[in-house]
Amino acid sequence: MNTSLQAELDHALTAAVEEMRLAVEQLADALHEERTALETANVDALNHAGAAKHSLMLKLEQLDGERVQLSQGAPEAARELAPVWQQILQSLRACQMLNQRNGQLVGLRLQQVRKALAVLTGNDAEASVYGRAGELHTSLRSQTLAEA
Repeated sequence: MNTSLQAELDHALTAAVEEMRLAVEQLADALHEERTALETANVDALNHAGAAKHSLMLKLEQLDGERVQLSQGAPEAARELAPVWQQILQSLRACQMLNQRNGQLVGLRLQQVRKALAVLTGNDAEASVYGRAGELHTSLRSQTLAEA
């Protein structure tokens, strides 16, 4: 392979890895924004953070495909970029932990809402199950809390 083409491959790989590093930073920011939106019950901010998170995950997936392909044609550059790649992986693990933490908060909030609905409707929240078609089945208490 001529040196001009090799230099171009090396540059493309470096650019793809740097773009991934920036996207991972943006993902971490989106996850922090999502956490704040969850804590403040800000639906618009939550939707915005969720859309940003989804878009960044698609971008990271596409960039990783490029990185893998370019690494095959530029093995020397791939070795030189190994420390940066390790930092990206470490940042992705931190993002995974942030996402799990946000998921736990969502689960807690969902549990609180279900308990509140159970009190208001007289349904036992623990007796609710989903059917084959995804519909929610609940059993009614023997006594209702209030009637309209």
